[in-house]
Amino acid sequence: MASRVFLGLMGLMWSAYGLWCFANPVFLQDAVGVAALAGTPGLVDIQATYGGFQAAVGVLLLSGALRPENTRSVLVTFGVLCAGIGSARLVAALLAAEWSSYTAIGVGFELGTVAVVLALLARDRARA
Repeated sequence: MASRVFLGLMGLMWSAYGLWCFANPVFLQDAVGVAALAGTPGLVDIQATYGGFQAAVGVLLLSGALRPENTRSVLVTFGVLCAGIGSARLVAALLAAEWSSYTAIGVGFELGTVAVVLALLARDRARA
């Protein structure tokens, strides 16, 4: 049950963030420093990546929350996605030797999510 609650909360958060970024892509300019330099092509890419992809991850997470038969595979997938983005963000920040509060929070959130996923998977396996 804890895994499904976690996926539900994360699914709502990722979906909402994705929809917000899709509807208001210029928000990222001030919040993160990501801006579309090429007008429409840049905005479309931001809407696709920060909007569509993030919302799709949210829907995937909700499917794991709402359909118990999907919970384990969605947890594993979410853990891999967060490990990828978190480790890439960490390595990129180390290579650039530059940290913002957004980067630090992102690394903490993403790698912290991996830790939660691993704990939930271990808990579920111990119960089985």
